[in-house]
Amino acid sequence: MIGITLSSEQIRNAPADVRHWIEREVMASMNQGPIAENNDKSSHSEHLAACTEEEVAAILTQIRSVLPAVNVLFELSRQGSAYGRPDIAVFRLLDIAGHARLQNVEQVIACLDIIGQAFGRVCGDVDAKFYALDRDGHCFIATETQQSILQIWRKVIAGGQFAANSQDMAARPGFNGVSGGSTENPPADQQAAKSSKATSPS
Repeated sequence: MIGITLSSEQIRNAPADVRHWIEREVMASMNQGPIAENNDKSSHSEHLAACTEEEVAAILTQIRSVLPAVNVLFELSRQGSAYGRPDIAVFRLLDIAGHARLQNVEQVIACLDIIGQAFGRVCGDVDAKFYALDRDGHCFIATETQQSILQIWRKVIAGGQFAANSQDMAARPGFNGVSGGSTENPPADQQAAKSSKATSPS
């Protein structure tokens, strides 16, 4: 057996078919099964919670000391991929990793877990489902949640609430190299731009 190591930049620049294959292989290696036993799209949203702005703000308060998780949360404010259902926003884990400057999708999933646990504490239901994953490397959240995150993102930027703490949080133990991304949409790229110094991936 031959092992091949690819950098996050090589993966981001790979053809779409190659990226999709990598996503499927990574998800399979992590034993991430499909959310449902069938391919019914409605099954992905059956138990997804719809977060209000107040709940997203409370989540942000709980995770703000973990910069990668904050970046991933704000990545979910982007316009999701076409899915055929207006109540579901879909994101590719590799895209989130690239925009948030994380090394791999495992780190994205770890951040999603942190966000999900914070949401469980906020709403008082540890079984509440903030997000869902499928075997093809997609993340699903309720569209209402995506819109709530977007509104909080806009308020954070307007108030400059996050910039003062960005550099301090980047120095805390945890994942390294979280900053930047595409400038087409808000989240982690513009968030990092508001910090005078951002750590780049090694």
